[in-house]
Amino acid sequence: MRFIDNPFQCPVTRTMSIIGGKWKPIVLNCIGDKTIRFGKLNQLIPAISNKVLSKELNDLETLGLIDRIEFDEKPPRVEYKLTKAGLSLMPVLIEVAKWGNSHLAKEIESKL
Repeated sequence: MRFIDNPFQCPVTRTMSIIGGKWKPIVLNCIGDKTIRFGKLNQLIPAISNKVLSKELNDLETLGLIDRIEFDEKPPRVEYKLTKAGLSLMPVLIEVAKWGNSHLAKEIESKL
């Protein structure tokens, strides 16, 4: 058994403080191993507003999980891709998604 006297020293708490919340895991998962434009992300996540998507992308960039690539073109073009740190989270997100698709997770969700 592990004893954690300070929850902020817990590795699970640390991870969730970085990628937790409603949209960050979804945005990271949608970017995945490709380079993607804002408009495409907006299509893939229609429930998110432009304002919130912009904020989430900015937060993820500040955290060092995504790179924002600007192209000097008319009209301006911006693309996003995961950094090495962002890519390192993909196996975690894949496992979370597998559990979320499980019968057990669906059973638990039905009780909420």
